[in-house]
Amino acid sequence: MGPASSEARADRAADVLALARLAAEPEAVHAILAWLTRRTGGLAALIGPTGTVLATPEPDPGPETLATAATAASATVGPRRRGTPSAVLGGEGGHAVHLARLGHADAAGGDEPPYLTVVGPDDPRCGVLLADAARTLALCWRLEEAERARRRVESAEAHSREAVLHLLMVGGVPAAQRIAGALGPALPALARVYVIECPVRRRREIASRIDQVARGRAWIVPCPVRSNHLIALVPPEPQGEPTRTDELARLIVQQVPECRIGTSAEHPLRDTAVGYEQAIHALAVARGAPQRYAGFGRHTDTTALASPEGRWWARELLGPCLRYVPPRRADPGPEELLGTLGSWLSFGGAANRHLKIHRNTLAARIRLISDLLGLDIGHSLAGQSAAWLALRLHSAPPGTAETPPASAAPAPASLDALLSSPAAELWARAQFGPLDEAGPAAVPETVRAWLRADARLPAAATALGISLPGARKRLARAEEVLGRSLLRAPSAKYELWLALRASGSL
Repeated sequence: MGPASSEARADRAADVLALARLAAEPEAVHAILAWLTRRTGGLAALIGPTGTVLATPEPDPGPETLATAATAASATVGPRRRGTPSAVLGGEGGHAVHLARLGHADAAGGDEPPYLTVVGPDDPRCGVLLADAARTLALCWRLEEAERARRRVESAEAHSREAVLHLLMVGGVPAAQRIAGALGPALPALARVYVIECPVRRRREIASRIDQVARGRAWIVPCPVRSNHLIALVPPEPQGEPTRTDELARLIVQQVPECRIGTSAEHPLRDTAVGYEQAIHALAVARGAPQRYAGFGRHTDTTALASPEGRWWARELLGPCLRYVPPRRADPGPEELLGTLGSWLSFGGAANRHLKIHRNTLAARIRLISDLLGLDIGHSLAGQSAAWLALRLHSAPPGTAETPPASAAPAPASLDALLSSPAAELWARAQFGPLDEAGPAAVPETVRAWLRADARLPAAATALGISLPGARKRLARAEEVLGRSLLRAPSAKYELWLALRASGSL
């Protein structure tokens, strides 16, 4: 055996070892193609069954690389039709095209494997190198394809779960139950809503912990609006077993100390939106609590305002939206406009992520809704609060306050008339009562100044003659006292503005 043969074997062994090392890299396919390009002096590329260029040495190839890869793609047509596993062909411009198929087609009807191609070198040793590279590359390609498939499935499931959450938020319970039944687990009839604020990289770990403690019965969704929030609908324990609400929150914060958790009261599915708001309010308290979690502990709904007059007022205010006929079939109709309004009032500028629409589309819808309702929904807290109350009264359960027969129906009231009733006055005092009782007086006065300034903190700080950080600190103290979120959406600012209006302080 001559020296040349020994040298060839040593070179091949070195090549195989190099391929093995490259196979362990994160972007193994690109790394191997780049190595082959350097090793052969030609261009290495991966060509799919339809002649598509699947991969090149560079993730974002330039025009010259794509043109050369196209030469390789055209050269694979004949060998693929004949089922040729490897070949050396003459390409355009006199360049040789070396081909090696990555394995065999699945006998069960799976996808045909791609070809590894090298364009350029006219070296007889290139065939052996491609054969060795094809075996390693086949495994790397399948692994990367499996990972891409896993991500697609994971993304599809996440979007489906977001769709279920969105349907629950807008009252589409039957549709949500059908989708959830296909994905699993089934939605619980009663559930507490958990909002977990945590590092993005830990969301999957926390979701696994919730699923384990809830024995696979929880419905868990990454928040579509805030990337550092995880939302979970956790059913109560079966009858006879102890409630584990605090235990679950405690386990999570012990495992991930950076977490903050807010939990709602138990609600039926139709009240998921209420549960979510309660959990957000509890989260505002949890941020300052030593145990880093908190439950919603206040009952502050608008039932007191859901009189027949209130329902009529809400119907009159929302009437232009409810009767709206879009000029084009693709334009949003009444239900979609009201959904957009609710999302805007809950999430502000982040509503486009909740609704999965462009921010310009969101802005156009808000302008349309403002024109229809005759309210400044985009900038005025007065307009936003009126629209928020109208939506709440419009969607209140039928048993809350039945509308009397048409013959006895009251005339639609104005917002001021609605807020001047004795029940509304009692409700208003209950909103500010905890603030006024807790002291010092600077905290409730800061909240009132903030509301008068359309919830704009810099304007409120200027009006009070204090610094912006000082005003923010006072509002954070107000959040602790009220047990409600003020500075982050969803905010209690609409209820507090209505209470201030009812008390005659605006």
